[in-house]
Amino acid sequence: MRLLLPNSTAGARVSDAGPLEWEERSPCVEGIIPVIYYSVLLGLGLPVNILTAVALSRLAARTKKSSYWYLLALTASDILTQVIIIFMGFILQMAILAREVPHAFIHTANVLEFAANHASIWVTVLLTADRYVALCHPLRYRMLSYPERTRKLIAAVFGTALATGIPFYWWLDIWHDSQPPTTVDKVLKWFHCFTMYFIPCSIFLATNSVIVCKLKWGKRVDGHRRRVGKTIAMLMAVTAVFTLLWAPRTFVILFHLYMGSTNKDRRLHVALNLANMIAMLNTTVNFFFYCFVSKTFRRTAGEVIRSCSPFCTGHGQPPANGCFLHSALKPLGLLENVSL
Repeated sequence: MRLLLPNSTAGARVSDAGPLEWEERSPCVEGIIPVIYYSVLLGLGLPVNILTAVALSRLAARTKKSSYWYLLALTASDILTQVIIIFMGFILQMAILAREVPHAFIHTANVLEFAANHASIWVTVLLTADRYVALCHPLRYRMLSYPERTRKLIAAVFGTALATGIPFYWWLDIWHDSQPPTTVDKVLKWFHCFTMYFIPCSIFLATNSVIVCKLKWGKRVDGHRRRVGKTIAMLMAVTAVFTLLWAPRTFVILFHLYMGSTNKDRRLHVALNLANMIAMLNTTVNFFFYCFVSKTFRRTAGEVIRSCSPFCTGHGQPPANGCFLHSALKPLGLLENVSL
């Protein structure tokens, strides 16, 4: 007999002589829990990231600081990830449509999904490099870092991310891997793990270690150490959270590549589902880091909310006394140790 499973592209056979035999199933096979999780993540994360993007764009325009542009690009890539992967890739395709879709659509979505992921992580690498130069080589930073150069670097990263996403048009669907992985599939999976996890995390570890060592052993006054404390905390929080949240997905992919199949091992299927859910949480948490570290960001975000509120005095206009504008011109906690 054939037992139809919720939101599956096919069913599973149950025979009197044996246990449940897996066939093709969508990423939604674990039932309603992933649907609720991704819906909440999108409903919370997308408005929060839009608010973050507006606040950072105002600060970037006011202060002309390069780091604001990197943070804005990181937020934009998180928004793309949420729209392309969470909404299009999961909620729309698997939970709402819950049916087979054209293969061209799936492969094109793969390209966009991997491009968004690559853009997000490598913008974070740029931010890490920017902070490293600012903290360890301040004189050189003043010559190298300016908004026009920063925008060109960001554009180059997004263009490169799209180019590196094209090979993933031929990415083997992990959820329906009835055949052993081919050489192309192995190359793509290892390339994905290196570009998305191993290389960036190595850069994070090296740069953060150098920063800590220089600040610990360098001849710095106590006041300077206090000023850069927020910078170190923010940088390490962003990179450490990425490392922790993406680690399960990376290792499950490699385990799946050599040790098992999601069609044959239900535990591996569940593990990959959970790993994806944990990784996507990374698209939402940065806003809370910014609020925790920077009073200026909190005030700017509050200004954005008030300007959009119909209950605000003056029909949503910001205060006219100019008292906030002065504080908003102060750099974010990430930047307060560098004066340009």
